[in-house]
Amino acid sequence: MSSHREAPGISKDPVADNTDLYAFVSPDKPDTVTLIASYLPTEYPPGGPNFFEFGDDVLYEIHIDNDADGQEEITYQFRFQTQVRNPDTFLYNTGPITALDSPTWNRRQFYSVTKVTSAGPQVLASGLACPPSNIGPRSTPDYPALAQAAVHALPSGEVVFAGQRNDGFYVDLGSIFDLLDLRPFQNLHLIPAPAAPGVDALRSFSVHTIAVQVPKTDLTRDGSNPTDPTQATSMIGVYASASRQKATVRLEGGQLTETGPFVQVSRLGNPLFNEVIVPMGDKDLWNSLPPSADQQFLSKVQHPEVAKLLPVLYPGVFPNLAGLSAARADLVAILLTGIPAGIISGFQNFTGNTLADMLRLNMAIPPAANPNIFGILGGDLAGFPNGRRVADDVVAIELRAIAGVTYPLVNSSFTPDAAASAVTDGTAPASNPIPFLPAFPYLGVPADGFNTEPPSPS
Repeated sequence: MSSHREAPGISKDPVADNTDLYAFVSPDKPDTVTLIASYLPTEYPPGGPNFFEFGDDVLYEIHIDNDADGQEEITYQFRFQTQVRNPDTFLYNTGPITALDSPTWNRRQFYSVTKVTSAGPQVLASGLACPPSNIGPRSTPDYPALAQAAVHALPSGEVVFAGQRNDGFYVDLGSIFDLLDLRPFQNLHLIPAPAAPGVDALRSFSVHTIAVQVPKTDLTRDGSNPTDPTQATSMIGVYASASRQKATVRLEGGQLTETGPFVQVSRLGNPLFNEVIVPMGDKDLWNSLPPSADQQFLSKVQHPEVAKLLPVLYPGVFPNLAGLSAARADLVAILLTGIPAGIISGFQNFTGNTLADMLRLNMAIPPAANPNIFGILGGDLAGFPNGRRVADDVVAIELRAIAGVTYPLVNSSFTPDAAASAVTDGTAPASNPIPFLPAFPYLGVPADGFNTEPPSPS
């Protein structure tokens, strides 16, 4: 979760594995939108001497749909190139790395940014430097400064960053995949145990993140500045992907060569969609498809497996959910079309009837003065599922929605179970000692390898 090792095929190819996607109006620059796509799940910071990096053979993309057809009108493409200074040493660095051009940094990565529209591809920049992985206090003595130096303002108006970040997704993976044994409620579980706090399984881990901050006027279909939440031009859909060339040939001497067109091997829109909505036999298929093909997964959204499991795993706790057999139009709106006007007072992020798994963002909704991690369920219209901010508690939000909290929005005769609005895995932003940043790229500084200890429940 949110998309960490979510499908059998991509779990074997971590450098191409989308982990998280975020889309939000930038709180410190509200005339822009920040789009963040992370890859390489569960990077353990001491993992050298071949520290983590983007794949030179992977095409990374962030796609924006601004005309409600489930297909991208704007795509930002990122391609990486690794340069080795001295192939005769096994070392990643031969001394402290104090700048992005330090001669002691042996294995550097650079990247290009290309914007693709109906007018064709336009290279916005090339040769942009990534920061190194955060090795430790002697090798990377001022890592925040190194990372800040890798924030690049482009002549075209975008700001970009590509490099290692702390995994901002907080979740108790151990409890969720152990028969959904949510620790705060495990006293109510089919196999009960004393209630306990949640454990953030990802708090020590890093990811590799691509972030781009874009003026809103570059994202609307007509170049306008979105100020009216009721206007269709204020809405965008966003998804991220990774692609590999169609053929790989393994040569003698450990060499590989790739050829042919690029084929999508991973994608991500809403958190947890492929992870817990799509069944095992279709997960690799889903990763290969564009969002506009998601009509075939409609029944899995209308009748999610987790909604059937909750009453079984928590006997007597969700009696109303157990009796709910109707198709879940609320989940279809949240995950596949956006929420139409009239369902939530003062809000919509509807992008039309095309069923497509994308984050949908109403760019005319301003950043919240006091953000609520439960987003729209907490009365904060600037939060998930209106896009997704880095601190939003998407696990609790989606569990509560699946448990029935949002169903009265489309069927007022349904009464959610009392427990539905309290469902949580017990984690929160404070579960991770590494804070989010108040400015771009917002995700926190990755933990360093020297001081990282194995994850602990404490």
